[in-house]
Amino acid sequence: MIEKKRTILQQTKRFAYIAQKAQASEFSQKMNKLFDENGYSNTMIPMNSEKENLSFKVNSIRKSDIDAAIISSEYVSDIVTILDSASGMVQRSGMCDIIFKEGEKLRGDIFSVRVLTEHLKDLYASKIAMIGVNHYAKAFSFLACGFHLTLFNDELDTLIRFTKEVELQKAEIHEIQQDIKLDFSEFDVVLDFSNMKSFAMVEKLAKINIDMKNKNQLSALKNRALELHAKYVSYDDLLEKLTQKAYREIRK
Repeated sequence: MIEKKRTILQQTKRFAYIAQKAQASEFSQKMNKLFDENGYSNTMIPMNSEKENLSFKVNSIRKSDIDAAIISSEYVSDIVTILDSASGMVQRSGMCDIIFKEGEKLRGDIFSVRVLTEHLKDLYASKIAMIGVNHYAKAFSFLACGFHLTLFNDELDTLIRFTKEVELQKAEIHEIQQDIKLDFSEFDVVLDFSNMKSFAMVEKLAKINIDMKNKNQLSALKNRALELHAKYVSYDDLLEKLTQKAYREIRK
């Protein structure tokens, strides 16, 4: 899809969407459509960045005319050390997906995990199997009030340390082993926040199976969901809700 050229006025606020393949994503297009529909001359610019150039790209915002930036899912854990200040959620989880420029300083926060929790509530999900212990898992755990979580990971010791860190010490936990079959059919949702390369040990998935990976990232959950004819939801499948939330955040 070719994005319509937009007239950029002097008073226009500029925002950036930073991703490995930002121009291939519809994120900026959907944001600009929201600006147009609501009568704002603001614009969101897709900025491609390879991982080795990410620090330079984000730091360049300090002296630019960009007011805020959205960080795509593949880079959310890579920019935390670049920030000058961050919300408590960023500090505790180790991820950041939205940056606000204040003078020449960068302040980080999280919005995508809030979108995910709102989406789960819209689905009336209750029983959730969460796989993995990464930054997304940490952020979700801090917002998981009201959900019944069961935790899974391929390293039990790491999972035990994780439950203490996020204060879920009473949660039910399970170690994933390649030679032991798994059945997730009792759960409303499976959330995969792991780096597992295969879910061949899974015989049945949940009603809905979600990870926050975009179409440019390898998703073992997606591959297994296709094999089992189960419903899979990705970062890109949540773009409508993500852009709506991002729009509200940067319009504050």
